[in-house]
Amino acid sequence: MVKQNNAWMGMQTKRWALVVLAMFSLSTVMVFFMRSAFDSCSANTATSFGEGKSRDAEIHSEDRLRSVAANPLQFMKSKLVLLVSHELSLSGGPLLLMELAFLLRGVGAEVVWITNQKPAEPDEVMYSLEHKMLDRGVQVYNAKGQKVIDTALEADLVILNTAVAGKWLDAVLKENVPRILPKVLWWIHEMRGIILKWSAMIDSHTTAEYWKNRTQERLRIEMPKTHVVHLGNSKELMEVAEDSVSRRVLREHVRESLGVRSDDLLFAIINSVSRGKGQDLFLRSFYESLQMIQDKKLQVPSMHALAVGSDMNAQTKEKIQDRVHFVNKTLTVAPYLAAIDVLVQNSQARGECFGRITIEAMAFQLPVLGTAAGGTTEIVVDGTTGFLHPVGKEGVSPLAKNIVKLATHVERRLTMGKKGYELVKDRFLEHHMAHRIALVLKDVLENAKSHANS
Repeated sequence: MVKQNNAWMGMQTKRWALVVLAMFSLSTVMVFFMRSAFDSCSANTATSFGEGKSRDAEIHSEDRLRSVAANPLQFMKSKLVLLVSHELSLSGGPLLLMELAFLLRGVGAEVVWITNQKPAEPDEVMYSLEHKMLDRGVQVYNAKGQKVIDTALEADLVILNTAVAGKWLDAVLKENVPRILPKVLWWIHEMRGIILKWSAMIDSHTTAEYWKNRTQERLRIEMPKTHVVHLGNSKELMEVAEDSVSRRVLREHVRESLGVRSDDLLFAIINSVSRGKGQDLFLRSFYESLQMIQDKKLQVPSMHALAVGSDMNAQTKEKIQDRVHFVNKTLTVAPYLAAIDVLVQNSQARGECFGRITIEAMAFQLPVLGTAAGGTTEIVVDGTTGFLHPVGKEGVSPLAKNIVKLATHVERRLTMGKKGYELVKDRFLEHHMAHRIALVLKDVLENAKSHANS
């Protein structure tokens, strides 16, 4: 009888794991890729960049916004919004624009999506994402033709997501561009140095500063009106992160599939496959940390490294092949966040524009080891919610030392994880982001209205 009960419980656990995995496949589409640390986070409402707004005023503004019970985007009901993406893929820019599409649909806006560049051959990812949008009431149009031109002229807002998408204006709208520009907004999630010619939302202060410098250097002109809008975790992801039963089931399921024991330490990097994301340098740091532990004869649990979104097996040192695990690109990120103990955000060069996976990991009460570059410095509080290390080869040894620090101090890991969760609850939720976006959209709508009346 006991064996039967155990078998039944095992079946129920596996069934529950599959249900949870399926439940969050859609929500985690949005969350895969997608100056000082804490003080900069205090100023993360949707503020115009460079307008000299004081920190106290920003904090009071944030407090007033939090007191509003209604959806801050409700004023967009029945508005027509055209979204223009350079491509439709599982990369940050398109997924961030899709997230905005769903937020607008949630308040009853009419949303039309066009993809400027489509592959010649059928693409399964594009097909899947288009149908996810259609299921949520987002209309998908061809990027060329009179229908989309009429839509652009009629739209209350036109929102583009990359410099490449911006080329669509001249290529398709042609002589109509001057009529469209007053209602154009760029939702930037990239570090490429293209000149800004219209209003923009940018997801970190560091990125905004970079764009400002590039614009002034290249054209010797002032930066167009630009707003900094930090991102926020979806309600779906937070529900998983705050459900101890779901986390436990997912943790057990993923670790079993990887061959990692329950008491092993699992350090993970979760990014798209790109040398700029620093997967190779992370593995070098991990190898070095194992050497340090061995040389100093430190007592730590068995350690493993996980690279989600990568297939770099050929580059793994033979001595640690049994300690390193690879998972290809996936739509379901929440299970891996539930399964790991520490997130490594190792983006190189100028770093992440913002780094959505960072605030997602913090929601799961995970400490973060990140590069001291880009938007990561506006999220991770060095020494409090994680540790920062330099980019490049110079960061390999510091990251290895930080890995050892967290491996040898379980209380430090837990405390940092809790501090990160508190920061997410205070600054990086979906309703925080919606408030910030609402302020920007109102500003652009007013600007478009004033131009139409002039």
